Parts: sequence; structure tokens; C-alpha cells
Amino acid sequence: MLAALTGVGLSAAAGLNAFIPLVIVGVLARFTSLIELPSSLSWLASWPAIIVSLVLLLVEVVLDKIPAVDHVNDIIQTAVRPVVGAVIFTAASAADVVESSQFWQDHQWLGYIVGAIMSLTVHLGKATSRTAINAATAGTGSFAEDAVAVGLSFSAILFPWLVVFALLAMGAAVYRIVTTGRRRRQRKAAVQAESRAKREAREREADPWWRLFARGRED
Repeated sequence: MLAALTGVGLSAAAGLNAFIPLVIVGVLARFTSLIELPSSLSWLASWPAIIVSLVLLLVEVVLDKIPAVDHVNDIIQTAVRPVVGAVIFTAASAADVVESSQFWQDHQWLGYIVGAIMSLTVHLGKATSRTAINAATAGTGSFAEDAVAVGLSFSAILFPWLVVFALLAMGAAVYRIVTTGRRRRQRKAAVQAESRAKREAREREADPWWRLFARGRED
């Protein structure tokens, strides 16, 4: 159970930023005993994998902070994040994280599927609510997403049970931001419609009688 929660938390973090959990898992597996990767995925802790992940992380962090470019990056990441989520779920759930999980070691294919679905779900939620999040956070939403990805990754490894509460909090926060943004847009549209109606009424009152008569005949 704990191994599965670790995998879920890391794949969810990959849905926010594909390379943050990848770097964290690789570094911890290389320098600590917190994670012992299965032999099939031990390459995640190699120096080439860590360096490439760090470079890709830097590139994504930069692109995700540029208006308009962040939307293009989200489109590209639709293919990348589920793949990373699948790998990271399998690596963590089949590893010796808090407990040994023979089930996930024997069914790694299931880990790939669960990780990909989890990462894709979080990614799509992030992508579809990006406009509302940016508006609500004055454009700082991507920084918050990276911070959440870091916190969620460490929580998944060190305190797997916190993953459940973290995911519920994320869902509640996104729901609140999106619904608040929708209500704000509806109020803005209502104010604009009222302002337009008043302006048209003033224009009609200012028109001479013969123009009003001509307009009435045309109608």
C-alpha cells in the first residue's frame, strides 16, 4: 500500500513537472538508501540520466514561465509527462521505499499503466485550468506548481500517507480557482453588458427626432 502511494505521489508530481520527481528519485537513489531502484530501472540513478534530467528540468522551468510559450510547452508535455509518470511510478513502487512491494515487482506493467494515467490526469487538469490559475495567481502559478511538485515528491518518498491529503488539497484548490475565475468572468460580462445597454440608451436619447423616426421605419 505504501509503495503504491509513493508511486502515485511521484507520478502526480510528474504531471505538474515531468523532471522534478525524476531528478529527485535519481539523486536519492544514487546518494541515499531511501530508494533502491529495481535492476531494470537502475539507470535512473546514473550520472548521464541525472544530468540529462537536470538539463531538461531547467529547460521546462524556463519555458513554463514565458506567456504563450507555456501553452505550447503543455502540448508537448502531454506526450512527455505520462511517459515519465509511468517510469517513475514503476521505479518507486517496485523499489524498496518504506516497505518491499513484491506485488509491484511482479507486475511492473501495471505500474506503467497506473503511473501514466495518474500523470496524464494531473497534466490535463493543469493544462485546462492554466488560464484561471494564472489569472488568480498574477502569473505566478507555474512557480507554485513547481513547488508543489517538489513537496509532493519528497512527501511521497518520506511520508507516503500524506499523498492522499496532498492530492485532495490540490483538487480542492484547482476547483476553487477555476470556479472563482468562472464567476469573475460572468460578473465582468454582466457589467459590460449593462454598461453597453446604458451607453446605447444614452445614444438613443441624444439622437434627433428625425433620426429616431427613420430608424423606426427601418426596423
